[in-house]
Amino acid sequence: MTTADGKFAEATADVRWAAATAKADTLIEALPWLDRFHGEIVVIKYGGHAMNDEELRAGFAQDLVFLRYAGLRPVVVHGGGPQVTELLDRLGIESTFTAGLRVTTPETIDVVRMVLAGKVNKDIVGLVNRYRPFAVGLSGEDANLFTARRKLAIVDGEPVDIGLVGDIVTTDPGAVRALIKDGRIPVVSSVARGEAGETYNVNADTAAAALAVALGAAKLVVLTDVAGLYRDWPASTEVISQLTAKELEVIRPSLSAGMIPKMEACLTAVRGGVPQAHVLDGRLKHAVLLEIFTDSGIGTMVIGDDTDE
Repeated sequence: MTTADGKFAEATADVRWAAATAKADTLIEALPWLDRFHGEIVVIKYGGHAMNDEELRAGFAQDLVFLRYAGLRPVVVHGGGPQVTELLDRLGIESTFTAGLRVTTPETIDVVRMVLAGKVNKDIVGLVNRYRPFAVGLSGEDANLFTARRKLAIVDGEPVDIGLVGDIVTTDPGAVRALIKDGRIPVVSSVARGEAGETYNVNADTAAAALAVALGAAKLVVLTDVAGLYRDWPASTEVISQLTAKELEVIRPSLSAGMIPKMEACLTAVRGGVPQAHVLDGRLKHAVLLEIFTDSGIGTMVIGDDTDE
């Protein structure tokens, strides 16, 4: 071997050693978090761009299987607004929104139910089960998981009837607990039953928070299409890494329309006993693992007013 060949081989070995060491450091960094969250339930609201990009979809499914093998117990709650709109358009049914909420007629709720419980849910289940057969799909109607009552939109201070859009009033997590006990990953679509047997379209962020509280989850994770909660949007893109429920209450009136249901879900969760709620950028591959298993985490974390993290 020439001197040049020897130096090249040494340099290559150094690069490999550095890469291997970096991987080992990452695993060691995850160790205390693996210990802390072993056996704990983590509820993840899945939505936004992460549901539509194939690489991100695969990464999310891998994250769930990794969590399951690492000893955590993930539960997924999902929406599917864009997919509902797409099918309504194909059927020639106009999509109408009032105060940011979909006006849901009896004809529309049939499509919502079909898309969320029949297509989006099964797509997620199938994607996870490509890696390991853990995922089982549920509708919020199954076993009365979610019961809702009619929600009115507020326009110029006045209540407006927007049809079969619901607020969750009770949550019965028995079916979800049974699946968790069996080692499964429950995947829940955000529709609910009404007390008179009708079906309601409910916000997936709200549904995820309600389920996290009912299950006594250790975390609620909300995937979205922004890096987190910005300190002074749109003047600044600085992300608030952590704040308390009281601090969030103070800034809530200034939130953009898209962030309101996500941050309200975080408030509901932490005030219902969930220690931590997070808003993460679902456009980042493996965002869930980065949040749970790294010291710095990503996105914005909301904690209870008396919690010292």
